[in-house]
Amino acid sequence: MPAPRPVPGAAPHPRSPIGLGRAAVAALGLVIAVDLFAVFAGFKVYDVMGDLVNGATGDAVFHRADAAESLNSLAGKVQSGSMLVCVIVYLSWFVLVRGNAGVFDPAEQSMKPWWAVVGWFVPLLNFWYPRRITLEIWDASSPVGARRSHLLVNVWWTLWILSLLVDRVGYLEYGESAGDIRAAAGQTMIFDALHIAAAALAILVVLRLTRMQHEKALARAGVPVGL
Repeated sequence: MPAPRPVPGAAPHPRSPIGLGRAAVAALGLVIAVDLFAVFAGFKVYDVMGDLVNGATGDAVFHRADAAESLNSLAGKVQSGSMLVCVIVYLSWFVLVRGNAGVFDPAEQSMKPWWAVVGWFVPLLNFWYPRRITLEIWDASSPVGARRSHLLVNVWWTLWILSLLVDRVGYLEYGESAGDIRAAAGQTMIFDALHIAAAALAILVVLRLTRMQHEKALARAGVPVGL
């Protein structure tokens, strides 16, 4: 049976964000798990390099150093893979809720829909455009007359920006001495810790926005929630 054709002039319907919201939460959870593994691997490097800095020698300590470096390298590769998956899933959800926000309150959306993707990747602009879009989605999705607190979004975004800045600092040139490698490992662990905190708050943002949009769609008289 052919799908019904859209009725010209019909009001657009919001789409259910629940499926992609759950997928985004799962992807962010994966990132947290992998980051925890990376913290463990980074600590192994930090610990053994501390021994070398303090003058430890012998086959045992060098074997530990090699094992720690291998584990840390594996953690980096797994992190890259988990982040790629998360970016794809999260942006799919973000585009969907941005589209729904345009249905709920078009006047609230000051930016074109394509900024929901492009805004994350344009240098400098990506320090505030995604937050701005998120806040506009948040306001459009909030219940009518409800107090619109942006605290959760602002704290999440602050941690995300801090993690980016620490990551940039981590790209500064270090030497190949045990002390330099130890310093780099410590810097990486700080980044991973901030990244974990930001991902945990991102989960809360996804859950809250998904629930608000679902409830608002149900509250709209005569407007079905698309599946």
